[in-house]
Amino acid sequence: MRILLVEDDHPLARTMLGMLREQYDTVDWIDDGDQALSALTNEHFDLVLLDLTLPRRDGLDILRAIRQKGVHTPAIILTARGDIEEKLRGLDAGADDYVTKPFVMAELKARIRAVTRRAEGKADSSLVVGQLSLDTQHGQLRINCEPCALPRAEFQILHYLMRHPDQVATRRRLEEQLYGWDQGAESNALEVHVHHLRRRIGKAMIRTVRGVGYVLDSAAASRVDGA
Repeated sequence: MRILLVEDDHPLARTMLGMLREQYDTVDWIDDGDQALSALTNEHFDLVLLDLTLPRRDGLDILRAIRQKGVHTPAIILTARGDIEEKLRGLDAGADDYVTKPFVMAELKARIRAVTRRAEGKADSSLVVGQLSLDTQHGQLRINCEPCALPRAEFQILHYLMRHPDQVATRRRLEEQLYGWDQGAESNALEVHVHHLRRRIGKAMIRTVRGVGYVLDSAAASRVDGA
């Protein structure tokens, strides 16, 4: 999952980056309101953590602007503004949740899981496609009920594919899931990770769409009898 953190408190942001990345998520960070609006308008994120008091553009302005543009990225406001009127303004502007500072990181992670579950119309943190079952909270994959360990990159790829089975995932979208702005990647890195993932879960399950990307074949996932 790719998260955008919009926070101008640098020590807090660096702490949050470290803790959020422990959960396999790719997290990009911006400390400026105008840049945040541009990123949310022009790139895909699965969730935004949005401070309200920012240089050059207030968080509420950003939220209202992206909703008017039809950007439905789930949003959690993180702010020191804790009175009820501020909370109502944030939620009415299009936020999915509102967390006041200081906060406990474990609670924020739980709220991230809850918001993303709601955005995907799910009641829990598991994804199931055929005989594949992925516990996204604990990072555990089971194939035919048997546990299968996954390195971070393969987990990220499979997580995205299982959220969109039978749909073409473009190279760009998968690479966005894997690498933040501060991370470089070799040109064939995605192919290498997909190759290793196929060896674990079964070669037929991930089809290549030449020149475009990859598809998780739900019919093949239903037939799987082990990797």
